Amino acid sequence: MNEPTILRKAEFDPKVKSYWIWQPVFVLCILIVTIPIAIIYVLIARVFIDRVLANMSCELTEHTLNIKKGIWNKTESTIPLEKITDLQLFQGPIMRHFGIHGFKVETAGQSSPTGGALVNLVGIVDTKAFRQAVLDQRDRTNAGASPIAAIAQPATPAIANLQTTELLTDIRDSLHRIEQNFTKNDD
Repeated sequence: MNEPTILRKAEFDPKVKSYWIWQPVFVLCILIVTIPIAIIYVLIARVFIDRVLANMSCELTEHTLNIKKGIWNKTESTIPLEKITDLQLFQGPIMRHFGIHGFKVETAGQSSPTGGALVNLVGIVDTKAFRQAVLDQRDRTNAGASPIAAIAQPATPAIANLQTTELLTDIRDSLHRIEQNFTKNDD
């Protein structure tokens, strides 16, 4: 089996390490009581953040978006491009301070345990360009869609109007039959 051609590989900004350290510390310090936990977190996080970043990858291929992440619980997601419904960029105030963006991938029929985005990545270098590359490749993939998809889409507006008219006529006739059955049952 041939390996898929990698069209674009995401690089992660080194500033994301600082974000991963200071964002939780900021939240823990706001609560004042948890400041000792913030200090412990900083000491532990510095050890593991390089490993977390080393284990993250995001690759765009001709037909999929492949994402790997995790140290202990490794996650590998292969998302077919035709299933992607939304690629959302986000940036909170702390992310703005560090000059990084987040990237959420939502798909048709997604099965995220949290009910949110299927994939959530922070710190991709030039996130907007990577997002656009994924969207462009998705559109190219969908343009070469199966013949069934081409049949489902009417070729011209005249055919679409004819099909809509026929469908509405069928619905109207069905409603008349249902109405007649109700009036017969009432007699």
